Amino acid sequence: MAKFVWAFLVLCFMPVCAVAYPVGTQFGVGLSATTGLNAFTGYVNKDAESFWGKRFGYRIDFAGTRLVRSGMNSAVNRAIDGRDIEIGDSIAIQGVDIEAKHFGGMLDFYPFGNTWFVGGWRLSGGYYGGQFNVSAHVAGGDENGEFGLGHNRYKYADGATRGVARADWRYDGPYVGTGFDLGLIAGFKIYFDAGVVFTRKTARLSVDVPSDDLYKWNGADWALVDPDELEHDIQDALHDAQSEVDRVKYFPIVKLGLMYRF
Repeated sequence: MAKFVWAFLVLCFMPVCAVAYPVGTQFGVGLSATTGLNAFTGYVNKDAESFWGKRFGYRIDFAGTRLVRSGMNSAVNRAIDGRDIEIGDSIAIQGVDIEAKHFGGMLDFYPFGNTWFVGGWRLSGGYYGGQFNVSAHVAGGDENGEFGLGHNRYKYADGATRGVARADWRYDGPYVGTGFDLGLIAGFKIYFDAGVVFTRKTARLSVDVPSDDLYKWNGADWALVDPDELEHDIQDALHDAQSEVDRVKYFPIVKLGLMYRF
């Protein structure tokens, strides 16, 4: 895992050492809890003579979880370990897996130009598109191995509840945020960004509960489940949760990283 991250950093910063770029060219890499490993390139000349020239810049940003997916998932699973995050009666989420990526562009405005310290603060606007997918194993059941979906009771022949819950969010829209870059040495800086993408698209929830060897209580006895009835109960169980998710029309992006500016 570590060797892939270092290889990515070398590929990003190798041009910095090998090519003479115009003053103000910038590169950066960072980490985000919602988008994984981020990288950007852009331009802002804080030494420009023009009042507006030193205050405006742009960045092209892209991100993905592929290189840091294992670490992200481990951190999330440690955070939820021992917590009962229920999605149905006696059914809880276990073992989360996250995939994410995005691509976008931003226009940056530095209100204080190159003024010491406060000159690193910026306001940003732009456009982003991406996806954020979360899947989780579901397990649980009461002392008899029974669990509820909708208004009905179910259980597997071996008493072990199993299934997968998913949330898939494909988003795109205008981005608004703020951030800063703080100088370290020889052009290297720490940078921070926090903002949201305003999108009309919301996450879609789904639960896959295998129907093989699954029984449903019919009021008098346990009978093999009808897949159509099972799907109806799954949608019934997801209805309230989906209604809450549909209210969220913005995707948060928060990232921290290291950059170099000529």
